[in-house]
Amino acid sequence: MNFENGELIFFALAFFLAALSAAGYLFSLLVKKVTLAKISTWVLTGAFFLLTCYLIAAAINAAGFTNLGSRALFSFYAWSACGVYLVLQFKTKTRLLGAFIGPLVLLFVIIAAGQEAGKTILPPGLQSWLATMHLALSIVGEILFVLASCAGAMFIMQNSLLKSKKLTSMSRLLPSLGDLDRINHLCLLWGFPILTLGILAGAFYAAFVWKDLWTYDPKVIWSFIAWVVYGVLLHQRLALGWKGFRMAALSCVVFLLLLLTYILVRFCS
Repeated sequence: MNFENGELIFFALAFFLAALSAAGYLFSLLVKKVTLAKISTWVLTGAFFLLTCYLIAAAINAAGFTNLGSRALFSFYAWSACGVYLVLQFKTKTRLLGAFIGPLVLLFVIIAAGQEAGKTILPPGLQSWLATMHLALSIVGEILFVLASCAGAMFIMQNSLLKSKKLTSMSRLLPSLGDLDRINHLCLLWGFPILTLGILAGAFYAAFVWKDLWTYDPKVIWSFIAWVVYGVLLHQRLALGWKGFRMAALSCVVFLLLLLTYILVRFCS
């Protein structure tokens, strides 16, 4: 297979399956059928496999992962969200959480489709495995924090339904509070050390390239703020035993504040 044609085919098929999966998850909420969510999980698994093939083909065409462009970057965001969510399915049975994750994956793929395929992220002189490791680890860490917030949002929904003391079909459909709290815990527990490694890789990279451990790039600032805030949340959870509604609400609030901070830093600097 011609890898340039293969790259486009893999991306187009992944786009189709991501859209199909997102629609299936949302429709499962509408008709209140968990079977549709289970099918959508398998469809999302197919999208993950095709995104993997796309990233490999893109790396071959670019002569290495260090030369990948913006389309591959946002595809990696989608790939990470898929992968983390699917791994969590082995730990918990939270199919309906895909109603949040599926559209998120589709959003990343749509953004990726609007990017130039051949344009590299970094200039040739700045490309290195250390920079690639920094980006990859930071993205995976941030995605884990996003999933913690998604689990927190669904926890709040389920908690409000249960407190109403009316066992509706929706409350039976959504994951249990215990599973959602466990996902929040696992995402914080994995996300913090992974993002820490990403920040350290970025610091070493900056030290070699710019002779300085810190740069005032908006993405660096956002990653550091996320690291500090989620580190505090993880500390409160492990040391003080915070869990349940408190952690779910805080995860959502922190995510919204960090998203607003990133937008302000990115577009107003």
